[in-house]
Amino acid sequence: MKLTGSDIHLLSVFDSVVRNDGFSAAQIELGISQPTISNHITALEERLGVKLCQRGRRGFMLTEKGRMVHEIGQALLDGLNTHSAHLAELRGNLVGQLKIAMVDAITTDPGCKLPEAIRSFTQAAPAVRIDLSISNPQDIMAGLLDGSYHIGFGSFDNLVSGLHLTDLYVEPHALYCADTHPFFARKDVDITDAEIEDTPWVHRGYWSQQRMKSYAASDEDRIVRQIESQLMMVLSGGYLGLLPEHLAASFEVDGRLRRMACETFNFGCPMQLIRRSGAVPKVIERFWQTLQACYP
Repeated sequence: MKLTGSDIHLLSVFDSVVRNDGFSAAQIELGISQPTISNHITALEERLGVKLCQRGRRGFMLTEKGRMVHEIGQALLDGLNTHSAHLAELRGNLVGQLKIAMVDAITTDPGCKLPEAIRSFTQAAPAVRIDLSISNPQDIMAGLLDGSYHIGFGSFDNLVSGLHLTDLYVEPHALYCADTHPFFARKDVDITDAEIEDTPWVHRGYWSQQRMKSYAASDEDRIVRQIESQLMMVLSGGYLGLLPEHLAASFEVDGRLRRMACETFNFGCPMQLIRRSGAVPKVIERFWQTLQACYP
């Protein structure tokens, strides 16, 4: 079939529905009513001759063919956005959308220069729309490869091929317990490394083994996918956890967290900037350079 402008519009509506997991949330992003969205999806199904999704009382669910159509549509829309950016560059304008994804819990990090970079970039390219999202490193890398994101900010273990990465600074991490943990009231000299190893920990699931305990994890250890979730588990008093020092600082002041004296388990987490390998549109390259310039 030969794609038309109407087909591309219908695919973009379908993409919004899938990303928002249903019609209700998609209508906010698209600015159109649910009945209109439903009509668009029906029109796309009739155009393609396939059932894209199940919708009704049981909620929204993609069919297998619907999942395939969405993947094709994403690739098409991403390609159009990239080529549109290149065409705009021919006129010497920085326009379009810049999709940045960052890890969570970094707003308290004095080493994070994203606000300064965004301010500088916005002054130089006011026509560019910045879309800032929070995700975990694995999903950021996947999003960079499929076009969901243009630039990622965080720490990336197990780098996959097709991505380019540069180091920015080091984020210090230390081991903490909460005020309700049995270790909190004990003297440092009375707590052995063996006891620390034997007590339950909470880890981030996206960390490589080097950032977790070097010994075998116990059945009592827990895995989370966000830093905020890890902090919550540590504050529960049931677990030790390696947390960014800047995030734990205010809780230390309030007496809710204690930094463990043992330095064996602490480490410096390299914070990095990541994007697709190869040539990229000028908008992406410009922001990349702007953020790097914040780290002389």
